[in-house]
Amino acid sequence: MSISNLQWNEHTLAFLPEKAVWVKQQRLLLIADVHLGKADHLQAHGIAIPSDDERANLERIAQLCQRWQPAELIVLGDLVHHPKAVSSELEARVVALLESLNCPITWVEGNHDRRRRLGQLQGQQSQSRHGLWLSHEPEQPPEGQLNICGHLHPVSILRQASDQMRLPCFSLVRSIPRLVLPAFGCLTGGFPADRSSEQWVVADETVLPLPNGSPQRRGWRRRASSKANKAR
Repeated sequence: MSISNLQWNEHTLAFLPEKAVWVKQQRLLLIADVHLGKADHLQAHGIAIPSDDERANLERIAQLCQRWQPAELIVLGDLVHHPKAVSSELEARVVALLESLNCPITWVEGNHDRRRRLGQLQGQQSQSRHGLWLSHEPEQPPEGQLNICGHLHPVSILRQASDQMRLPCFSLVRSIPRLVLPAFGCLTGGFPADRSSEQWVVADETVLPLPNGSPQRRGWRRRASSKANKAR
């Protein structure tokens, strides 16, 4: 496993290949856009899709918390896909997982999961934490703070001749400043990241910075092709 680090003021932000951010000094683990219940929601609308990804999402959360032992797990919105999309069975599994984690959990409300509860856990408003402005949708942060959010499901588009790859990425726009996390969930899809942003792509078990923030840089392909091909 290989991670990339970003130094922002007094914070060391580690970009993890599980599509999460580790804030070293405060021991915060950040994820966004899990979209639990999306498989059931699609099935209810006539789209045949297996539900195995729900179990995989929950297992990845448990494994991350076991590995990093965070002081707090913070979910930046869209923990669930739709207020009515979570079956009673899935809700019971989610509640059991959250209760088993050995850390407090903060759930910042997203546009998909407003007014939703999971056991004792309820969504909260955007908030400041140690100079980091945590939100679901992109927001203008208070002066001197870095907005960390989800919602946009950013991906980098890598091209070489007629070949093209779409890889989830962490996207940083320093002028705002704003860091957008890739979607954590398995069934989330993605949209092109801001072209002006610095981007770190997730390929297999590696997070790699794109040179000069350019998703079209040809030389990068030779460096990452063996790992990226596995992730397609």
